[in-house]
Parts: sequence; C-alpha cells; structure tokens
Amino acid sequence: MKRTRLAELLDRVAVREGVHETSVPGVMVSRTSYGSARCPVIYEPMIYIIGQGRKIGHLGDEEFRYDAHNYLVLSVPLPLQCEWEASRDEPLLAVKIAVEPPLLVEMLMDLEEPVHANGAVPRGIYATPLTTELSDAVERLLECLRSPVDSRVLGRQTVREIIYRVLRGEQGGALRAMASRNDQFMRIARVLQSIHSDYARTMSVEEMARLAGMSVSTFHHNFKAVTATTPLQYVKSVRLHRARLLMLQSDHNASMAAAAVGYESASQFGREFKRFFGASPGEEAANLRARFAVSSEVAREVVPDRRERSDWRGAARGL
Repeated sequence: MKRTRLAELLDRVAVREGVHETSVPGVMVSRTSYGSARCPVIYEPMIYIIGQGRKIGHLGDEEFRYDAHNYLVLSVPLPLQCEWEASRDEPLLAVKIAVEPPLLVEMLMDLEEPVHANGAVPRGIYATPLTTELSDAVERLLECLRSPVDSRVLGRQTVREIIYRVLRGEQGGALRAMASRNDQFMRIARVLQSIHSDYARTMSVEEMARLAGMSVSTFHHNFKAVTATTPLQYVKSVRLHRARLLMLQSDHNASMAAAAVGYESASQFGREFKRFFGASPGEEAANLRARFAVSSEVAREVVPDRRERSDWRGAARGL
C-alpha cells in the first residue's frame, strides 16, 4: 500500500520509538513498532491523528476506531481498553495535539458563538473522519517540525488552524462543551480534576455529587454520560494506572504503590490490579520494563504523567 504524505512526514519526524515532545508546545509525535491486544490505558484531552497503523479504543460498550482515515478527540481524561496494529516494518505513526481550553474559548468568541451554553451533556470522546482540510493542516504542522525556525514562527498558528478545523467539524460537540463551559459538562470535569489531583484520598459518591452541585442520581447520570463509566470504577482505574506508573518509573514495589494510591490492603490491591491488567503488579512492571527498556517517554503512552494534565485542569477550574 502506498504511503500517504502524512505517513511519510511522520516517519521523518517521529524517528524514535515511543512518545516524544516536539519544539511546538502541546504537540507530541509517536512511533510504536509493536502491536498490542486489548489493554487498559488512560488518555488525556487531546486530538490524536494517525498517519499509519490503526487503533481501536473500547469505552464501555462503545468502540472507537482511529486510523489514517479517522481521528480521535478527547475533551476529558478517560480510561479506555485499547488495542492496536503495528510492526517494525509498518510502525504506528501518530501526532498528538493537546486540547487548550483558552484557545477554544477565544475561537468561539471570534466565531461570535456563545461562550456560555447548556444543553445535552456530550460524551468526552469521539472518532470522526479525517477531512482533507484537517489533513492538509496537520501536514503543514509536520513540515514545520522539520525546521526550528518554522516551528517557532509557524507552529502555533498551524496548531490553531488544526483545533479550529476540529472545533468546526461535524462532531465537535465535546470540544464545544469544554469551550462554551456547558454547565453540566464542566461540573463533571471539575470532579474529574479533583479525582486526578488527589487520587489517593477516598471520596464517596455523595461527596463527588456535592462537589458537582448535583443530586446523587443526577451526578451518576451525567458522570456516565461523559465518561461511559461509574464514578467508583473511574476512581479505581485512575488509582491502578497511577500505581503502574509508580512501579515503572519510580521503582515502587507493589506494597509501596498500593499505599501511594490509597489502598489500605496490599492483597486487595494485588487482586484488583491483576483483574484489571491481567497480570500481577510485579509481572506487569517487569513486562513493561522489558518492552520499553524503562523509557520514561515511552511510559507516558502507557500511563501519562502529571505534565499532560495541565490543559484539562484549566478547563475544570472554569478558566
């Protein structure tokens, strides 16, 4: 199969295995030379465009396919089950662009669209066809990345165009909800921010509902509308992902990781970890170190680090 221009450019820019920052703030490129069966990941708010390869994300009963013809957008951090196709001969090549709430608000104002809006609470994720206009803009961004001067002068304005194309797309509802500060959506985003910033603290559903300013039943309904999971399942997922990152990047053993993420019982942590990841904490840490050669940059693909949470936190605070 003949490579697209987008794939060719990514192959020249994403030259190392794993996920890497670029000279344009908020833009990362990735190269993955191995496939994977379905496994848990946490994705941060971003626009995810693939030049070569294919991924399938599973959120509850929903399936999101993104490849050279479809891109993925997230407006809140979400735990997914993800599988992908890749090999050394045909690596998965992708570019990730952080979602920046202040820029979204600015665009809505330029478009003379209301900044404050209510209405139905949208899902915090969607996959949609890659248009010619968006593909062209991404190609120009990748061309910029090949030159430090072009990156400085043209990079940010090209990112702005990309976000504009996504915002104006047929399924731009999730980004519009963030930008327009949809009341129900932003209340849930505020709770998600609290969960991620203080994941080791036990929060009851009632406390989360109070933080959102909703009744328990309304909170449950809106939380699941945005995340496709329950509040307690979401908290468990965040804790287990953080524990895995601590074992991979900070040399925590299972007991240390369990305590750090709020588990009082190491045995309960071990059972839930194995049920979630399909391997014991020690086995999973060893497998990841062997696969990724303990690369902290590659590890962000498995479990993102704190630096990648700044944009959605700003949204949750209401800017």
